[in-house]
Amino acid sequence: VQLVESGGGLVQAGGSLRLSCAASGFTFDGYGIGWFRQIPGKEREGVSCISVNDGSTFYEDSVQGRFTISSDSAKTTVFLQMNSLKSEDTAVYYCAAGPPSARICDGVYAKSYGMDFWGKGTQVTVSS
Repeated sequence: VQLVESGGGLVQAGGSLRLSCAASGFTFDGYGIGWFRQIPGKEREGVSCISVNDGSTFYEDSVQGRFTISSDSAKTTVFLQMNSLKSEDTAVYYCAAGPPSARICDGVYAKSYGMDFWGKGTQVTVSS
């Protein structure tokens, strides 16, 4: 059982990337899936999360209107479409599976209920 992220890379400011989080050995049915990012020396933050079964979503304020999270119909892959990228979006992006709520983006909630699986991360670098 694992999560595999892909789609990271180097892009100019204003450009777009699409991250994928693929489930291996299970499906996302009944899970909340979140995209988190971390910059060296800073705490990991929840960027966008989705409750796969009911489709409810959460976006961190700085990405609202620029990023879109979605799930495929098979519930095996969650995508993060990132548009109008800014240099401050540069980070390692991780996907994680946890309780069936978009609230898993909230650090307190995630720590209280626990996340089940984490991917290894994919680097996103936005050049200005």
